[in-house]
Amino acid sequence: MTTQIVLAVILIVMAIVILAGKGDWLIAGYNTASKEEKATVNVKRLRLIVGLLLLVIAPLLFMLRDHTDKSIGLIFAGIVIVITTVAVILANTWAKKK
Repeated sequence: MTTQIVLAVILIVMAIVILAGKGDWLIAGYNTASKEEKATVNVKRLRLIVGLLLLVIAPLLFMLRDHTDKSIGLIFAGIVIVITTVAVILANTWAKKK
């Protein structure tokens, strides 16, 4: 139970840091990209996508804390997979510079 609360708080803190523009090193792929690759990314949009992703998953984790039913866990996993897939698609389309 407390694990979900701790993870939710960590995700919220990470989202705040990323949305404030101080956590680009937390964004997987972007932090290891070369300068040329980083030049092709609209970093403000990427921050928004990743920050919102974390802010959406955090309350889901918090809500999951009281449920021990495995079907609720599967529903949660499915929601996270869908949300993450949408975020990856947006990061590879909307967050790219034209």
